[in-house]
This record gives sequence, C-alpha cells and structure tokens, in this order.
Amino acid sequence: MSFWDRILSIVTATGNALAGVVEAIRTLFEGDPETRRKVAFSVAMIALSAKMAKADGVVTEAEVSAFRDIFKFPDDQARNVARLYNLARQDVAGYEAYAEKMASLCASCDENCPVLEDIIDGLFHIAKSDGALHEKEIGFLARVAEIFHMEEERFQEIMARHVHASDANPYDVLGVSPKDDFSMIRKRYRVLVSENHPDMLVARGVPEELHAIANDRMAALNAAYEAIEKERRAA
Repeated sequence: MSFWDRILSIVTATGNALAGVVEAIRTLFEGDPETRRKVAFSVAMIALSAKMAKADGVVTEAEVSAFRDIFKFPDDQARNVARLYNLARQDVAGYEAYAEKMASLCASCDENCPVLEDIIDGLFHIAKSDGALHEKEIGFLARVAEIFHMEEERFQEIMARHVHASDANPYDVLGVSPKDDFSMIRKRYRVLVSENHPDMLVARGVPEELHAIANDRMAALNAAYEAIEKERRAA
C-alpha cells in the first residue's frame, strides 16, 4: 500500500471527519513515530493549504502548480490527494481548528518547533506562487503560526525568505541585525544551514518528496548571506 493510499484509507475509515482522521493517525501509528510524523505533516500541509485557498477566495493555477511542486506524488495518487484536499475545503471546521489539531499531531507544541516551521514554510511557498503574498494570506499564516506557538520574530524571518528577491532584507532572512559583527552573522548563517539541510527535514519527518521546501529555504539563506558578505566587503 502506497503512502497516499494509507492516508486515504484513514480518511475513508473515519467517515471524512477531521477529528477522526487526527485520532486515527495518532492511534494507528502509535508504535511508529517516524511514519506518524510523515503522515501528520502531509495531512497538515494538504489540509491547511486547502483552508488557505478558501480563505483567499481564489484558487489559481499557480497555487495548484505550487502544491504539486511540493507534493511530488505519482500521477496515480492524484485522486487520493485531491480527495483529502477537497475534504478540508468542504469541512465546516475553521482553519484554526485544523491548525490546533495538526499542531497536536506534529509536535509537542513547544515554541518554534522545527516541524511546524516546515509547515509554515510550505504554506508560504504555495501562497507566493502567484507572484505576491496577499494580505489575507499573510493574516492566515500569521494566525496559524500563532497557534503553532511560533514567536513573532521567527515568523518574520520565515516571511522574509519568501518576499520578492529585490525586496528581501538579507538581515531579516538570517534573523540578524546590521549592527552585528560579521563573524556573528557568519556563525548564525552556518547554524541555519545546518538546521535546514534537506537531510534534517527528512529526519524531522518531512517526506523526501517535499524537497521544494528545503531547496527554497537554502537558496534564500545563501542569497542573504552572500548579499551581506558583499556589502561588508564593499564597506
């Protein structure tokens, strides 16, 4: 049984109810935390991206394409993914209820949990796909981040990675200040690179198929560091 078949079987067995899906994942994979993290992350990404599309009011082709860019699922699994996506869009439960339940599945709800940050990062990837981050999308993501117990500064760091390259503040991307010594900035950059290497995402339970998140993140971090390094050399 494929990864997506397993998720669909959970949805079917629980009568298409979010609460039932969450509890089924918790129960069925109790002895397999690695698989549970992967399933939970995937369900969270699908469900919350569907809710974000609904909150925005318009589902664009670019958003659909970005969704598929993150979820490199095989063509024969498209029906399974679409069913879960549509379930989330049609569910009367609000996105805040989804976020709370997914937070309870994906992590311990500690502040700045890496797994929950990965979800926010993936949602930003989809939100910006039409060329802009809209006010309603930013509000949606900010509220989800709050439910995920993410500090405001950390949320701003993540958002800075996703603004248009010409508008991005490299210091914001790395979470440092222009007043900081370059050696400290270099140290911070190396820590971020270590924390956000694709292998680390896999270790946190992010399915390997979702490499777009890691690739985008590393590109943004590298570009920010290079911009600061060039600025300091010119000074």
